[in-house]
Amino acid sequence: MIETQEALRGGAALAPPGGASGAAAARRPSPPESLAFAAAAALIALHALVDAFVFPQPGVSRADHLVPGLVPVAVLALSAWLFPRVRPVLGAAAALVLGALALVGFAVTVSMARADGVGGSDFTGFLLAPAGVVLVALGVRLLWRTRRRAGSFARRVGRRALLAVAALFLVSWVVMPASMAIVATHRPRDVGPVPDLGAPSRAVTLRTADGLSLWAQYVAPKEALKLGPSSGGGAVVILYPGEGARDHARMLARDGYGVLLLDPRGYGRSEGDPNAYGWGNARDIDAAVAWLEGRSEVGQGRIGGLGLSVGGEQMIEAAAGNDGCLRAIVSEGAGTRSVREALVREGPNAVELALQYPWDLMQTVATAVFSGDAPPPSLEELAVQVSPNAVFFVYGEKGQAIEETVNVPYFEAAGEPKELWEVPGAGHTGGIDAQPAEYERRVTGFFEDALPPVRFSWARDGL
Repeated sequence: MIETQEALRGGAALAPPGGASGAAAARRPSPPESLAFAAAAALIALHALVDAFVFPQPGVSRADHLVPGLVPVAVLALSAWLFPRVRPVLGAAAALVLGALALVGFAVTVSMARADGVGGSDFTGFLLAPAGVVLVALGVRLLWRTRRRAGSFARRVGRRALLAVAALFLVSWVVMPASMAIVATHRPRDVGPVPDLGAPSRAVTLRTADGLSLWAQYVAPKEALKLGPSSGGGAVVILYPGEGARDHARMLARDGYGVLLLDPRGYGRSEGDPNAYGWGNARDIDAAVAWLEGRSEVGQGRIGGLGLSVGGEQMIEAAAGNDGCLRAIVSEGAGTRSVREALVREGPNAVELALQYPWDLMQTVATAVFSGDAPPPSLEELAVQVSPNAVFFVYGEKGQAIEETVNVPYFEAAGEPKELWEVPGAGHTGGIDAQPAEYERRVTGFFEDALPPVRFSWARDGL
């Protein structure tokens, strides 16, 4: 009996690991592989710390970067600790996801270096390339090692099909939205030439409530009556980074309006961190409105706003929250900016919305982490608060697919006065190109109705 037990123990010790636990242990990362994962994660963490705390954007304090600096490092440290301890498939998924995001970060670094010149955190950003390659190679190696050659053909095919579906959802719900968030919060400044607005203009500097200096280009209204603060001309704040709003500014200046063409935070010559979804830009519009209110040539109650794409979304938020100082806004090409608008869309069925929701959620969470800002309120809820200020929703017939699905709900939620226009033949924010005469007639007519000159009574005003 004793000899039999010893033989069994010896046989068990010498037998190949045929059980599930033994097979899993055999396929887990080796110490060198775990060390490689940890080293690659350390390079990514180094770049996150340098980018957040050593070379912050102009006007941004290091305290503002606690979340984007520390949260990624904590995630990387946890991943490095778990990598040799979890099932091989999970370790491979972690390596592939982190590797893909590191390569996206490297691509963003190259883009920024080409636009602004090499400097600052670019040097650690270049290290993301080898880190990403190592992590992707580790992920592929682990997946290859976990393949099963035993069992029926149908079971092997079924398992690989499940892995392929899981990989598809991992890419769609994690890698792609997180990559979009990285790109959105680490864009080049793209400081281009000062636009020619077709009228005398000058550069001005604005100060936001949170302490940033913003660059803007100002054209004074032509028809300022100079009869006091209530009789000046109308002025319009235009929000869109770069030269994309130059033609809109020219149109309004040609029609006599003052124009304040604003570089939002993180773009052009303005301080701050960039955010392609516009989180925080409503504070920039508030600063522009406050500056115009202090101009003697701008009439009291005669300030409007025009925003394109993301700028249109921020105009809605600004008009809803600045106590009526922004009397009329044109929002062209607005879409969604966080998961809070995920279920607003009209048109997609329940299955499409359910598949889109995880993307929106991950993109919102990743953007919050990489920017350090909380997601802004829902645009549908904000549209309700714009009234009694006037709002004009504009979108292109051939614009982005999401435009029609959300602008109609935004319009329906808003109170009077309001207008809605689907521009025939126009692409995204292309109304002024597709229908120039009709666009000018509608937009300037909207501002004329919403920002009328003050009618004086000589007896009442003692003039």
